[in-house]
Amino acid sequence: MSYLMKGFKCRSPVMCKVAGSLLKAHTLKNALGVNEQQYKISRASSQLSSAKANSYNYIIVGAGSAGCVLASRLTEDPQSTVLLLEAGPKDTLLGSVRLMWKIHMPAALTYNLCDEKYNWYYHTAPQRHMDSRVMYWPRGRVWGGSSSLNAMVYIRGHAEDYNRWSRQGAPEWDYEHCLPYFKKAQTHELGPDQYRGGNGPLHVSRGKTNHPLHQAFLEAAQQAGYPFTDDMNGYQQEGFGWMDMTIHQGQRWSTASAYLRPAISRPNFSVAEKTLVTKILFQGTKCIGVEYVKNGQRKKVFANKEVILSGGAINSPQLLMLSGIGNADDLKKLGIPVVCHLPGVGQNLQDHLEVYVQQKCTKPITLYSAQKPLNMVRIGLEWLWKFTGEGATAHLESGGFIRSEPGVPHPDIQFHFLPSQVIDHGRVASTMEAYQV
Repeated sequence: MSYLMKGFKCRSPVMCKVAGSLLKAHTLKNALGVNEQQYKISRASSQLSSAKANSYNYIIVGAGSAGCVLASRLTEDPQSTVLLLEAGPKDTLLGSVRLMWKIHMPAALTYNLCDEKYNWYYHTAPQRHMDSRVMYWPRGRVWGGSSSLNAMVYIRGHAEDYNRWSRQGAPEWDYEHCLPYFKKAQTHELGPDQYRGGNGPLHVSRGKTNHPLHQAFLEAAQQAGYPFTDDMNGYQQEGFGWMDMTIHQGQRWSTASAYLRPAISRPNFSVAEKTLVTKILFQGTKCIGVEYVKNGQRKKVFANKEVILSGGAINSPQLLMLSGIGNADDLKKLGIPVVCHLPGVGQNLQDHLEVYVQQKCTKPITLYSAQKPLNMVRIGLEWLWKFTGEGATAHLESGGFIRSEPGVPHPDIQFHFLPSQVIDHGRVASTMEAYQV
């Protein structure tokens, strides 16, 4: 506007005033126009960035065994933004696994099976086939989910389980299609072969203790007529042998260790801990995001591609039902608006029972002495210093698979051997020199 002012010459005072007034008005109008346009652009940009800040391509509910893997794989594409929401805390403290030894020391696994901080601490309804007993049902509520709580035995399942799924209508879930993905996920310490992977994020190892009771157990199995199998995830699962374990360099190797922490620095990846998702948001029947509670505040976040539920066998169907997807009659009784009548949700869950068979040991060679206070301190200090010693294994180093009766097409009973005694998931202290399957 300044160049117009310089080029304008007044011929009379009146004309100068008129021209000046017109020029001021013109200038003001243009200035207002520019400011209004800038304001509109700025406001639109602000709304867009605000929407982007509250919107992602993918929202994953649950940072457990599945959620960590999904988050890692999806964020490999730098164009995909991913938000991972976990109800529980991190599995590290100040970035240290040592300070969270109850999770990362393999021998300490029973601590978290009894700790509500990292565990949903579920109990079943009374089970009519179990004399109406209420069964304790621990489930992970922490980064890594149940892979941060479990006994670290790595078993893929029998090949015929996958082939049956394919025959029953799940195409490409047969073992031949699944095996390459098992191998891709795995780095086995014994090296790659036809069944094992050698370059994946999930480290798998064999036990190092060579405990005499493990040896005696395997010898007894062969004396009973069962074959020795050198790889229960390999050519032949049936028989008895050494278990594979998700333990790496003396530490539990959960999916949080394998997949989540290596991916967490990616700029397209956001992770929220202690964030409880309470509802899936819908626009009609289209899923558009989730509602969650964090620090006592209820908030919403949106996904423009997918919301992925990986909360596990209990929490995922629970969230679906809370969001209006399930049996319409049941939802109406609870006052939940029905989005989709899908009566199978929350039904037909089958879990495997674990039965302890315990035997008193005639010699003081079990892990009973290792559970005395002074020995526990010694074992703990060695693990904290070097990740070695009796704390560096879950001690479930041998086991096997058999058929429950003639005519069963493949093994349907799994054995774990332990040179110690566990009572009620470790919630009751061991009482004697004993071992168990």
